[in-house]
Amino acid sequence: MRIRLFWKILFSFWLTFICIVEGVWIIFSINDSQHPRPWEIKIQRSVADVQLNSARSAFILGGIKGLKLLRDSWPESDAARLSFDLESSGKTEISQAHNQSISNTGQIYHTTATRSNGSQIRLNYDTTELVPHHKPGPFNIPPELAILGLLGGLLFSSLLAWYLTAPVWRLRMGFEKLAEGVLDIRLGSLMGRRRDEIADLARDFDKMACRMESIVKSRERLLHDVSHELRSPLARQHIAIGLARQSPARTPVLLDRIEKESSRMDDLVGELLTLSRAEYENRPLDEYFDLEELIKIIVNNSRFEAAQDGIEINFSAPLANENVTIKGDAELMRRALENVIRNAIRHTPSGTSVDVALEIDKTSSRCSIKISDHGPGIPADSSEEIFEPFVRLGQNKSHGSGLGLSIAKRAVTAHNGTINASTDNGSGLTITMTLAVEPEEEQQ
Repeated sequence: MRIRLFWKILFSFWLTFICIVEGVWIIFSINDSQHPRPWEIKIQRSVADVQLNSARSAFILGGIKGLKLLRDSWPESDAARLSFDLESSGKTEISQAHNQSISNTGQIYHTTATRSNGSQIRLNYDTTELVPHHKPGPFNIPPELAILGLLGGLLFSSLLAWYLTAPVWRLRMGFEKLAEGVLDIRLGSLMGRRRDEIADLARDFDKMACRMESIVKSRERLLHDVSHELRSPLARQHIAIGLARQSPARTPVLLDRIEKESSRMDDLVGELLTLSRAEYENRPLDEYFDLEELIKIIVNNSRFEAAQDGIEINFSAPLANENVTIKGDAELMRRALENVIRNAIRHTPSGTSVDVALEIDKTSSRCSIKISDHGPGIPADSSEEIFEPFVRLGQNKSHGSGLGLSIAKRAVTAHNGTINASTDNGSGLTITMTLAVEPEEEQQ
């Protein structure tokens, strides 16, 4: 049977608490056996003062006989503590102050008394057994202290074990729900006011669950959109095949239609593969390339395509000898720039232009690429939506796949850059891509 974390923490801290109580008691026992307690000394001193003063008065008034009569009148235990030594008499009487002095040696108190005839006696009073003193042993712990160690330690350990294991149990529950497919499970709100590592783990769990939910929903939406996009050309192909069977004379024309629809599906599959690679493939981004030269090549290639529709492509770059070196994947960036420029060409009316501008901000070591068209633009609230797969806004004369801007966004994000869209005065669309420029020392 597995020992749960709760019981491990409970018994570990409970045993630790008991050991601490026992250790404190052992230290107290050792210290108490070596040093008498103050209240014992006070009691011993008070009793010794009373008994020795009584014995001294009895000796002064009645001599040895009076002292013995006094001692015989005491209880046996008190009488046994009193002893005396008769000393030789001197020529001068001892002063009254000296007669009243009481000193002690260890736990034996003594004083002297002198009668008027010069006889002197030393009185001793042993207080060793006056206050019953039991040496505390290491294991004869008082019941109160034992109860404190057992019950107090059990309560403390239980609360601590619950405090530590309750959020772990919630995390386990969250992972079980996540494994069952409940992607909207969140644990941050269940942590209360905790600000420790377990609460950080719960927040990381929420981020993971949120990301997984986003990915799954994106995949489901992408699968739905792909199915929808493939259904139309497949349906047209089936219609063309049916017509070819009904009218063999139209077969060459219908075969051209089937070929066109097949080519459209092939382009769609290619765009989907590019999108998947840009988003999920771990491509090595350790290649250095000149962004300005890459843009020039793409612009020159696109001018041939745009010239057929009477569209001009203008390109402006910074001054010569400016460093526009980027670290990343040149092929991935080429795909992104081509898709954005082709998207601008598709939406720009004949007789207008597409403007491509490369700008450098030396203070932040970043560069921006702005691609502007003269098309109808987009609504202000759709600036993020257009980067989603298969999203088409307004009238699309070229019937594109709707994946170009999605691929561009994934590619720029993979290079730790940003991309955004904006429309000026309700017409024209400007796509701005911002990337980090590698310092020259890093290139070397």
